[in-house]
Amino acid sequence: MRRMPVSGHIGSVIGESLLGLFYPRLCPACGDVLYGNETILCVQCICDLPRTGFQSDPFNEMARLFWGRVRVSHAAAFFYYQKESRFQDLIHAIKYRNQPRLGVVMGRWYGEELKGSPFAQAGLIHPVPLHAAKLKARGFNQSEQIARGLSEALDIPLATTLIERAVATGTQTRKTKYERWTNVEGIFRVKDPEALKNRHVILVDDVVTTGSTLEACALPVLAAEGTTVSVLTLGFVRHH
Repeated sequence: MRRMPVSGHIGSVIGESLLGLFYPRLCPACGDVLYGNETILCVQCICDLPRTGFQSDPFNEMARLFWGRVRVSHAAAFFYYQKESRFQDLIHAIKYRNQPRLGVVMGRWYGEELKGSPFAQAGLIHPVPLHAAKLKARGFNQSEQIARGLSEALDIPLATTLIERAVATGTQTRKTKYERWTNVEGIFRVKDPEALKNRHVILVDDVVTTGSTLEACALPVLAAEGTTVSVLTLGFVRHH
């Protein structure tokens, strides 16, 4: 008996179903299987995402980190970041498990929520750069992926080469606040100050803890004539 041909659409659905059977898509936060229209996170993790709402509060906890240290116009993070939580796993999926595309998607998602905020009026988005050696080893800059998504959602130009990390540093993870600052002091350099002149620049990083890295990156940017700086991250470590 001759087998009836399968239409392209039905064949595609069957193919995706079979693929999902053997290689299921997993939520990067909790590890559960993604079903149906779940694309970024599972519905439960989307509902549980501990959003900060900082973009609606100019005096938010993250903005206060920079008071008296560096002139940051606006500061906000998408969600609260806590060690050993599923949302730490989300950041680690982007950063250490080779899922840079997830960074773009999360950046775009956050960008949609920032529309109508002061961040939407910026003139340029730039990620906090990695040192060339670390970039070569990892293959991508996670902050650049997040910045790319923000740029797409907010329709703000993205630059990735105007600032460089001139000195390699060790991880910040287990350092004290003072050690974090001394670890990054003077490590960033603006390659083309004219390109930043009179522009409102958003600096993007993945997670902010003490703000020392963003502070060190913002200082040379602010040295360019007429420049203002705001900062955005996906995660914010709450201080008690």
